Amino acid sequence: MSVPAEAVGQPKKAATAAWIGSALEYYDFFIYGSAAALIFPKVFFDESDPATATLLSLATFGVAYAARPVGALFMGHFGDRVGRKKIMVFTLILMGLSTFLIGCLPTRHQVGTLAPVLLVLCRVLQGISAAGEQASANSMSLEHAPPHRRGFFTSFTLSGTQGGQLLATLVFLPVAALPEDQLLSWGWRVPFWLSVAVAVVGFVIRRKLDETPAFERQAASEGVVKLPLAVLLREHWADVLRVIGGAVIASVSTIFTVWALAYATSDAVGMSRSSMLWVGALANLVALAAIPLWATLSDRVGRRPVFLIGAVGSAVTMFLYLWAISTGNYPLTLLLGIVTFGVVYSAANGVWPSFYGEMFSTRVRLSGMAIGTQIGFAVAGFAVTFAAQIAGPDGTDWSSVALFTAALCVPPVIAALTARETHKVATEDLGTRTTGEAARPETVTA
Repeated sequence: MSVPAEAVGQPKKAATAAWIGSALEYYDFFIYGSAAALIFPKVFFDESDPATATLLSLATFGVAYAARPVGALFMGHFGDRVGRKKIMVFTLILMGLSTFLIGCLPTRHQVGTLAPVLLVLCRVLQGISAAGEQASANSMSLEHAPPHRRGFFTSFTLSGTQGGQLLATLVFLPVAALPEDQLLSWGWRVPFWLSVAVAVVGFVIRRKLDETPAFERQAASEGVVKLPLAVLLREHWADVLRVIGGAVIASVSTIFTVWALAYATSDAVGMSRSSMLWVGALANLVALAAIPLWATLSDRVGRRPVFLIGAVGSAVTMFLYLWAISTGNYPLTLLLGIVTFGVVYSAANGVWPSFYGEMFSTRVRLSGMAIGTQIGFAVAGFAVTFAAQIAGPDGTDWSSVALFTAALCVPPVIAALTARETHKVATEDLGTRTTGEAARPETVTA
């Protein structure tokens, strides 16, 4: 029997929608990180104490990560109840709206302490949106993908994330080059206002995507789960813990993107904003190519070995990268930044969408990925704040931050070593080895 052309094209269509949607959504998310490191300490906090202002600004970056586990409970529940597509559309609209509002906020000089309060509220909305973004996009691409290429197709979500980070960096380059008075008065707002276009483009792309065959079969044959969280914790609790531990690897990204940027541009090191933004831009450009290559390798040799390369390698190379910054040697910093973030970290980053998603059955896949990753990502978000404290009053103790980052790579290593290898398991059989039984009748509804 011939396969409809539309069905053949769905894996590519789903991967493209995941890439573009994630790029657009995480453009919004990452421009906040750049602003938190470079601008917000002067706009929303007390300039008379620069060190405290920077610490508080970096803490607002972490607020979204604290909100993400709460958002994951809701996004995961409804994603496993009503489908992947609706959650993907909703998260994009919410992210675009909250980011646009940040660009409209009054500053501390205008409304006093109300300014940082409003900033935190908008950041919480960003976190709730991000909680469902990657899990829904990963579930969509995994369930559309050919069984032997799930790693490759799901990696488009993360290469899209890197694309969004690259776009955010490129947008901030001309903004950061503005004279100080223009930068702090209106220049920093422009990248946030551009989120209106982000939301519109993403909405048009995602609303045309079909729901996944796996979810439709599940809904038609057994019905959807009434309480996905209950089923998840009963049948997949060990895998949820593994995903939480594995997701802590994102600490490498947040420390590289935010803390290292703030450290390099501080008075202690003295690198320019523009030059360090170029480090991030080029590293993300390399990651765009590295992520699908690592993911393709995982389709051949397995998820675990590739993920372990990324986790162990990141612990080593982050130490070298922070050391390079401390020397003030820009060419060395640029080279090690590309190796650390563009190549090594991409191994873990490119394979985790399939690695985590394959741990769960269709019934609870979105819940499992959303809840597990967002709890781990919450640790990663506040890793920046802890790094700022560990670096000492003058913010120069980079070696302690490097050791802290290495310690955060240990839970991902343990998670990978204790996980099952799933790259050769049929899509319809994923997650069944956790319990060895079919869905219980009382947990589903037509």
